[in-house]
Amino acid sequence: MTEQLAPMPEDWQRALAVVAHPDDLEYGAAAAVAAWTDAGKEVAYVLATRGEAGIDGISPDEAAPLREREQIASAAVVGVTSVEFLDHRDGVIEYGPALRRDIAAAIRRHRPELVVTLNHRDTFGGTFWNTPDHKAVGRATLDAAADAGNRWIFPELVDQGLQPWNGVRWVAVAASPQPTHAVDAAAGRERAVRSLLEHRAYIEGLTDEDPETYARTFLDQMLSASAESFGGRPAVTFEVFAR
Repeated sequence: MTEQLAPMPEDWQRALAVVAHPDDLEYGAAAAVAAWTDAGKEVAYVLATRGEAGIDGISPDEAAPLREREQIASAAVVGVTSVEFLDHRDGVIEYGPALRRDIAAAIRRHRPELVVTLNHRDTFGGTFWNTPDHKAVGRATLDAAADAGNRWIFPELVDQGLQPWNGVRWVAVAASPQPTHAVDAAAGRERAVRSLLEHRAYIEGLTDEDPETYARTFLDQMLSASAESFGGRPAVTFEVFAR
């Protein structure tokens, strides 16, 4: 019998999602975000880059504003109106104090109880090698959740008016190969498809398949694959670290 995943905690009001690129959240996690905003919870997005290196046929100078617009429109589909970009360089994000400081500053600004990020581990399911950007941002986000609460780490943030925030209770890692929790995706599934479709330029640069067919097929397969471990319901899975 397949081991069942626990439902995600629900006793929180504010979440901050921190990922590397436009589209990272739309490959599944957006279905959970839609359910959360439907329930009256506040969710904000922080992107480490503008995804400028993500489309082979479009130069970074052109791609950055295009992908920024697509991300803002995509977030709005699932009820997110706060979208920030940290302007690290796409493809070569460096894990280290500078990245941790920028994410800790975002956590202090938004003061979330739940922080969401993307898979920080080496592979997706032991099959596909993860990208350096995903690993760097995921690991830095896990660390920054603690940094945000310590006034003696990055003391310059206090000088900027960002007081320590020690209120992060969980960090939830989407698309982890070691999930522990899940969110029922049924209510947010259709909006997740529409949210991914807002990244039309990215999808058109990625595949010759019809964008809607591509988005719907990918998300249906991914969300349905989690059903066996969540009571038969399509689900978004997370590896949750309590703090």
